[in-house]
Amino acid sequence: MRIIGHRGARGEAPENTLGGFSYLKDLGITAVEFDVRQLDDDTLVVMHDDNFLRTTTTEHDLYTIDTSQLQRFNQAAIWLDWQHEGTPRLDQALALMTQFEHIEVEIKAVNSIAAANRLVSSLTQQLMGFAHNAVITSFDHKILHAVQLQNSGLKTGLLIEDAALTQPVELALSLGCCQIGWMDQLATDEKIAATQAAGLGVSVWTVNDFSRLQHLKNLAVDGVITDIPKYMLQQLALSAVKPT
Repeated sequence: MRIIGHRGARGEAPENTLGGFSYLKDLGITAVEFDVRQLDDDTLVVMHDDNFLRTTTTEHDLYTIDTSQLQRFNQAAIWLDWQHEGTPRLDQALALMTQFEHIEVEIKAVNSIAAANRLVSSLTQQLMGFAHNAVITSFDHKILHAVQLQNSGLKTGLLIEDAALTQPVELALSLGCCQIGWMDQLATDEKIAATQAAGLGVSVWTVNDFSRLQHLKNLAVDGVITDIPKYMLQQLALSAVKPT
């Protein structure tokens, strides 16, 4: 089971930043999840929200800026003793991840099929060389369908947070996915078993309780996405120490 850093390591370092990804790498963790959006000038950027307010304390719509303004907003504004972190482009983030074993690239929802096709076309180009370790994940079926239609060879995963969604395994298979990313609150033992029985991988998010991580490990899930990877590593090490 992989420990996957959520947005880098958002509970221990500024989320979705080059500094945060470097922090994860320095821990020896080579599995990461992060978010991607596309600006009007086609640039792919790593950012969860569509507004800078929560992470930078500055109210500003992401989609009204261009690439030249990405460094203006400090993504580490709420962190003490942390240097300025601009909003990274996807290519900058990927440059830190050439040795990572697993990369989950969550694509945020878009407004149209045309936007999905445009984003996926750019994404496919930037992920050349990462087909062996990257999985494109999304809640947005338009994104997953666009990957399927473009025959990029990239792997995809369906993200699920809607308890009312019927036949999620069948939906993931119809979209050509190789895995399902279950929100932790929905990831019952039965749903995990059904996903695995269909030959799909399983990642679970967001898991910040160690006892829950241990349970998921016993269920043989492929990955657990956590805000606190350093803490989880420490707890795993402690649990492996047997009393004499």
